[in-house]
Amino acid sequence: MNEKINSIGEAASNAANDIFFDKTTSFFSWIKTFLTWENLFRLIGSLLILFIIWLAFRLIAKAIRRVPESKLPAQRAAIVVKFLRYICYVVIVLYVLGLFGINLKAIWGAAGIAGVAIGFAAQTSVSNLISGLFVLTEGSIHVGDTIIVGDVTGIVDEVKLLSIRVHTFDNQMVRIPNSTIINSNLTNNSYHNKRRWTVKVGVDYSTDMNLAIETLKKAPALCPTVLKDPEPTVWFDGFDSSSINLVVAVWFKPADFLQTRNDIHIAIKKVLDEAGISIPFNQLDVKIKNA
Repeated sequence: MNEKINSIGEAASNAANDIFFDKTTSFFSWIKTFLTWENLFRLIGSLLILFIIWLAFRLIAKAIRRVPESKLPAQRAAIVVKFLRYICYVVIVLYVLGLFGINLKAIWGAAGIAGVAIGFAAQTSVSNLISGLFVLTEGSIHVGDTIIVGDVTGIVDEVKLLSIRVHTFDNQMVRIPNSTIINSNLTNNSYHNKRRWTVKVGVDYSTDMNLAIETLKKAPALCPTVLKDPEPTVWFDGFDSSSINLVVAVWFKPADFLQTRNDIHIAIKKVLDEAGISIPFNQLDVKIKNA
């Protein structure tokens, strides 16, 4: 009985060895048929072409990055380089598929059908992508600009094809889809190199109006960030129920917004106090009657 079991085990082992030997021999035979001089030169040529494609992309990307920012802003250059990188990937993939003899016409047909299906499934993303192209070509937003979109106010960190990223003044990151940028009113406080700030001031009705104007004209001179060109101006804005209203308008650089806003309010209060001009404010008189 044991001899019979041993003979069966030995026969199975010999059969497994024969199958393994046959497979190994077939594999090495396939390797030998593949490792020909013709295939070796074809492999070297393919690697050389892939290297040339990669090198061309690197040289073009380097040339784009060297373009002065006055002609090509940094975020546009980054988008162009990314777009070229995707094109490079597609060219490499198509070339490799062609080496393996894959029918590219069938792939293009399948890609067209898949593109239609994906387009219906991702209408929002496509809308943001198209809007991103408009945002980039329009040039109304740049990295570092202070913008207002809806109820979001912040500084632009990135401008991408699908969205822009800003950080608010309390350092929260907000992602705004590009379709929202296109379909909403956008305020860019940094688009121009000068901004104007206006302050409405009310003075008592007993105040001499000429004195009030001349006094308020002294306030901008006390603010170091206020520009002299355009010149600060003061004008009357009308008569209110308890005050005569005037407006003080000053110009400054966008980066000096907070300091200018603080300085001009402090300066207005200072020159009015020095001139003895009071600013009306609501008062409550309480009369106590004896019972």
